[in-house]
Amino acid sequence: MSKYITLLLLLVNSIASFGQFKPEDFKAMKFRNIGPAGMSGRITAIDVDLSNPHRIYAGAASGGVWLSENGGTSWTPIFDEQSSLAIGSIKINQKNPSEIWVGTGEGNPRNSLNTGNGIYKTLDGGKTWQRMGLENTRTIHRIIIHRDNPDIVFASSLGSPWGATEDRGVFRTTDGGKNWKKILFVNNLTGAADLITDPTNPNKLLVAMWEHKREPWFFKSGGKGSGLYISFDAGDNFKKLSSEDGLPKGELGRIGLAVSPGKPNIIYALIEAKENGLYKTTDGGKKWTLVSTKNIGDRPFYYSELYVDPKNENRIYNIFTYITMSEDGGKTFRNIADYGNDVHPDHHAFWIHPEDTDYLIDGNDGGLNISRDGGVNWYFAGNIPVGQFYHVNVDNDFPYNVYGGMQDNGSWIGPSAVLKRGGIRNHDFQELYFGDGFDVVPFRADTRYGYAMSQGGNVGFYDRQTGQTRFIQPNHPDHEIKLRYNWNAAIAQDPFEDCGVYFGSQFLHYSDDCGESWIIMSPDLTSNDTTKQKADRSGGLTMDATNAENHTTIIAIAPSPVNKNIVWVGTDDGNVQLTRDDGKTWTNHNSFKGLPEGSWIPQIHVSHMNEGEAWVVANNYRRNDYTAYTYHTTDFGKNWERIAGDDQIKGFVLSIVQDHKESNLLFLGTDIGLYVSFDKGKKWHHWNKGFPQVQVNDMKIHPEEDDLVLGTFGRAFWILDDINPLREIAAKGEKILSNDFELMNTTNAYLVSYRSYDGVRFSGQGEFKGDNKSFDKIALNVWKKPKEKSKEEIPVTKEDTDKKEGDDKEVKDKEPKAKITISDEDGKVIRNIKSKVEDGLNKLIWGLETDGIRYPSRNEPKEDDDLPGGYNVLPGKYKVVIVLDGKKDSTIVEVKMDPRSKMTLNDLKAIKKMQDEHAMMVKEARTAFDRITEAKKSIGIVDKLLENQPDSTKKEFKKLHKNLKSSLDSLTALFMEPENVKGIQRNPDQLNSILSEALNYIRSSWTAPKENAMVAFNLAKLKTQKTVKAVDTFISNDWEKYKGKVKVMEVKIFKE
Repeated sequence: MSKYITLLLLLVNSIASFGQFKPEDFKAMKFRNIGPAGMSGRITAIDVDLSNPHRIYAGAASGGVWLSENGGTSWTPIFDEQSSLAIGSIKINQKNPSEIWVGTGEGNPRNSLNTGNGIYKTLDGGKTWQRMGLENTRTIHRIIIHRDNPDIVFASSLGSPWGATEDRGVFRTTDGGKNWKKILFVNNLTGAADLITDPTNPNKLLVAMWEHKREPWFFKSGGKGSGLYISFDAGDNFKKLSSEDGLPKGELGRIGLAVSPGKPNIIYALIEAKENGLYKTTDGGKKWTLVSTKNIGDRPFYYSELYVDPKNENRIYNIFTYITMSEDGGKTFRNIADYGNDVHPDHHAFWIHPEDTDYLIDGNDGGLNISRDGGVNWYFAGNIPVGQFYHVNVDNDFPYNVYGGMQDNGSWIGPSAVLKRGGIRNHDFQELYFGDGFDVVPFRADTRYGYAMSQGGNVGFYDRQTGQTRFIQPNHPDHEIKLRYNWNAAIAQDPFEDCGVYFGSQFLHYSDDCGESWIIMSPDLTSNDTTKQKADRSGGLTMDATNAENHTTIIAIAPSPVNKNIVWVGTDDGNVQLTRDDGKTWTNHNSFKGLPEGSWIPQIHVSHMNEGEAWVVANNYRRNDYTAYTYHTTDFGKNWERIAGDDQIKGFVLSIVQDHKESNLLFLGTDIGLYVSFDKGKKWHHWNKGFPQVQVNDMKIHPEEDDLVLGTFGRAFWILDDINPLREIAAKGEKILSNDFELMNTTNAYLVSYRSYDGVRFSGQGEFKGDNKSFDKIALNVWKKPKEKSKEEIPVTKEDTDKKEGDDKEVKDKEPKAKITISDEDGKVIRNIKSKVEDGLNKLIWGLETDGIRYPSRNEPKEDDDLPGGYNVLPGKYKVVIVLDGKKDSTIVEVKMDPRSKMTLNDLKAIKKMQDEHAMMVKEARTAFDRITEAKKSIGIVDKLLENQPDSTKKEFKKLHKNLKSSLDSLTALFMEPENVKGIQRNPDQLNSILSEALNYIRSSWTAPKENAMVAFNLAKLKTQKTVKAVDTFISNDWEKYKGKVKVMEVKIFKE
């Protein structure tokens, strides 16, 4: 029996060790966040550690929790590995500030909201988090920690706005989150919109309950379930207040609450009703009176936030489109933050310091602002990149640009990388179009121009140099027919015509003159369900018709890149239409197994390889179905295979892209991050290390640079450089990861120069700096199979951990290094490097240099040191051979010219020729200097040997050594600065300086080296000859005489 168990264990272990992709093994493939942060994103929650007010926590609608420990100068994301980055609330236990609660799911139920998956807690200030339940509530808008017992916590949930559920209302835990009890529930469409407590009585609660329902085509605020509730026993019992208590009659909508911290009997309520109003109670909530109906906000469903100055019960802040302040208890308000003082509109979170009430922090749709003078002046935190991009696009400039439109923050272009010092900054981004931003399509023939749009299909053709914009939205020739454009309308570039562009209403429109004129090339491709075409009446108690509910529209257009006659179209009501004859006929291919009828089709991806192959992304979360739906066809939609479902994918799907070089490689964007497949969708891996679990709305693979570019809805733009290792896994199968060693293909490098800074050079920590790319290096992709960890290796105590880390370092130091040999196209070895290799994927760097020559130096190289880098190689292909632990592999890499440069290959060859000649000079100088170094060592040895010699000999040699050392020091001074000089002394006449200056002239030439470089070269040559001659003269005269005297002592110390 034991034999069978042993065999079984061996089999299990062999299966476990068989190659399998794990994101943690690919940490060398680093995702770059390029921003922008100048237009940030919606901030929905703020709290501050009162024991250290420089410690600020901010939550973004879909970008996670951010921490500043210096009053807002710099920010760090601290929630990225959690499975929801949609933040609704943050609450610090002020008696123990390391304990923080975070509720996921924002409380602003707009059409583009992100829902969450419960409530989280940290006990170490955000280093680690634990989910504490309430997973199905979808939104947690308020959290209150009991003043006297932190194990008692209240959480209010709006629930999902997309459907009727019982997971909403007010919840309470009395054991720190282990168990929760629902203490207030009205009906399955009514959630808790606000929750406050009496600062002097932690058992007194006021709750605003709100009945609301959002559908893809309509929104309704208000209903019988809405109302104001009060409890005096920590939620065991609630009383509903009514018009008899002074509240408005009839159905109510959303209610915002605020209590005066200094006088808690004074409470304000912003109430949506038949007539919206600001109400006030002065007796703790028993009786209410109407204060005002004017200047109190215009969109209650989106803004219902009131805050009272902790030291002045009559000073109220009402944050909605603008921040308004009242100093007379709400009778009148004035703006303190609007366009006039450069604060982004649409406000959702606010914080007032309880002692220094001029210290304000505001969260809005554009980011976070801080005021230290009560709102007169505001500082914008321009380094929190939480932009919500709907789409992403790229061009073929060098470096290529990234395009996209953000929720409430316009449409933008920014560089994928910059060839300048200091990295990517906010000022590198340019706004192209105002409004809510959506898809941006650069004009292929000239990226100065392009298409951008705002909500509801308002599309324009822009000139980003002059700022001109031409409005080009299609019109229907029959004015009786109203065109329906989605909030996020579809646009696509014709792959075959530079000025060809497609645009979607309920019809597919086409222009061959960049939008100057349009033809309609389809019938109505939607269901044309008139019951779902009432967006102009949307809102409920308060009208809110902003195009957000426009329905039965086209939302995806995908022209085939291999056949001009093929165009796919997806709609927001479940149709997938295909023409194969350039619009003459259309077929609806919407028979998807398992997909509810009427689901959204936000993206169709058409193969670059096979004209009948396409992928369809569908989602149905707007009807409270969060299932993953993705389908694949190879026969023009006659048959569909579901390739991504809940068995492998968590969350709904928003985007997909196939690699244009390796057909098996797919990337999938979901509401909780990125997935990758190496077998065309049979198996998916969640990339949950090194990339935040943020909603990925769109992706592109750059056709030249081999980069995956991601447009996220909550963390702006990201780029994964060089996906070649993933291509190899897809081509050969995950089994290659069971190989001990593998050298994978890599992307090209360029012989580029970097210019200096724009604007600020030393910017401190307050400015956003996007991660830049290094073009002037080859990153060799080297795979080393990770070691299997046995149970004995897993540390269990801090002492074990410390010991293991020390042991690991010692082992790594002793592990064999990779030996890298690089050869040119003639087979000549031009560079040798050694490099440490860690488990998993490594990026071993070659800086495009040859083996160099060591300059004269007092510092001697270590035995295993690489030669210093020499001069840049010429453009061309190079063979790289790597040997690791006895195993060998090779690949070909390419070095390209800087596309911006006007230098020719002949120029570069002429520079190389002179550099080679310069290298021989350096070698000659180094050889001469090494003779000086050897002489000094020999004198030191003789000094020791003199201890056993007669005094007369000692005296003779002491004098002789003094003279020799003086001569050697003088010779050394011909090469470099003397040692231990006080202050700074630069002598341009020393050989090293002259050699360096000559090299600078040569390698900085823009053409074949001219007169200036020749003069410097000849000076270096002459100086080298003179210096070497001086050394030779010393060696052949004084030194030879000295050697003769030493030999008389019959001691052999000189190298012959």
